[in-house]
Amino acid sequence: MQKNFSTYALTIILMTGVLFFPSCMDDDALWLGNQQDYSSSSQGVFVINEGNFTYGNASLSYYDPLEKQVFNDIFFNANGLPLGDVAQSMTLRDSLGFVVINNSGRIYVINTHTFELKDKITGLTSPRHMLFINDEKAYVSDIYGKAITIVNPQTFEITGTIEVNNPETQFYQHSTEQMIQVGNYVFTNCWSFDNTILVIDTETNQWVETLEVLIQPQSMVLDGQQNLWVLTDGGFQGNPFGHEQGGLLRINTTTLEVDTLHRFHLDDNPASLSINKTKDTLYFINRHVYRYAVASAGEPELIIESPYPSHISGGYRSLGIDPASSEIYVGDAIDHVQPGMVYRFSPSAIPVDTFRVGIIPGGFAFKNEL
Repeated sequence: MQKNFSTYALTIILMTGVLFFPSCMDDDALWLGNQQDYSSSSQGVFVINEGNFTYGNASLSYYDPLEKQVFNDIFFNANGLPLGDVAQSMTLRDSLGFVVINNSGRIYVINTHTFELKDKITGLTSPRHMLFINDEKAYVSDIYGKAITIVNPQTFEITGTIEVNNPETQFYQHSTEQMIQVGNYVFTNCWSFDNTILVIDTETNQWVETLEVLIQPQSMVLDGQQNLWVLTDGGFQGNPFGHEQGGLLRINTTTLEVDTLHRFHLDDNPASLSINKTKDTLYFINRHVYRYAVASAGEPELIIESPYPSHISGGYRSLGIDPASSEIYVGDAIDHVQPGMVYRFSPSAIPVDTFRVGIIPGGFAFKNEL
């Protein structure tokens, strides 16, 4: 794999003046004439760098865990295009990567080996995450669209929507976030000014059930017993929807019963719930990084301590667990302005590597090919 030339790319950006006029950026404009050729490893980690809202400085990084090499700005360098405004998430399917660009209202489809742009899905409002139902149907959640969008991932066209509007509330519900499929049903958390998990029937593409949880369910994972674990952040002081202690809950996906297993302090801000390879241990960020066995009746265990004081706005932003190795990746936004850092740890939280990425590393996508 060739390394990118960040200095050269930055020079081109400065010459165009887009750093001074981010609102005028054209996502489809060709910026760089001589794209770089990549040939990525079969095992690697994509780092989704959000960038700053409305600045159009989102980026994609790729990390080779065997060689301990990081390649930044891979989308820009491979395609001569900016990634867009706020990179939210990335879903891998065969040799394609679907990069959801939230504020640009689109999904870029890239080759996961060369990072070349293959196509794009447009016409979205504020997309968040993508879930494949089968080869010809995928769902895209949306924070403002009041609907889940149905797309054909082979033709990259929108084929329908699943309305999730709740007209009985003063708040802009329902926003949809992560999606997890269990059998014929998809569970999606409604985080922004909300306290619900929606259940979608994938055969009829209909919203069929609403589960009330705690305020602002932020992230979810499925354990080895097909239980859905939900991490809620509790909102914030002055939140018009309410402010309460966040919680870690378990939902039986058969009975749809909710058990509250753990409550946090009122001033805590838990986020980024993840799970290991064997699906028996949870991980999450609450300023520090914590671990919690799904069979445990005790308290979460602090395993990685944050270097930042509690009053600092920034620091640990995202968490990813490699599904093949259970290694831990922690994204550090630092101050939300300078390029962030990623810390790699063994499953037992022993430091392995540290590398610099783009602005606000907000998520990870793991490529593990045979």
